[in-house]
Amino acid sequence: MSATTINVEVQKTGNESSLNLLRRFSKRVQSSGVLNKVRSIRYKTRNQSNLKKKMSTLNFIVRRAEREKLAKLGKLPVETKRRGRR
Repeated sequence: MSATTINVEVQKTGNESSLNLLRRFSKRVQSSGVLNKVRSIRYKTRNQSNLKKKMSTLNFIVRRAEREKLAKLGKLPVETKRRGRR
């Protein structure tokens, strides 16, 4: 996560109920954008290195060539039609 954090603080005023205090706190958190920021970076992955990209591209080219070769020889397995969602 980021180095800077935003702390949301709410003080209970006078004869305010706990439920109302909790409601105010929830609104403050939502308006500060802390949760949206955390949720947006939750599943963030690193970018692939150039070498990794090249290797995956080469593997793809080899697999595609093999598939084309099998298609010319007529040895490809029969594909069943996929049904979409209803």
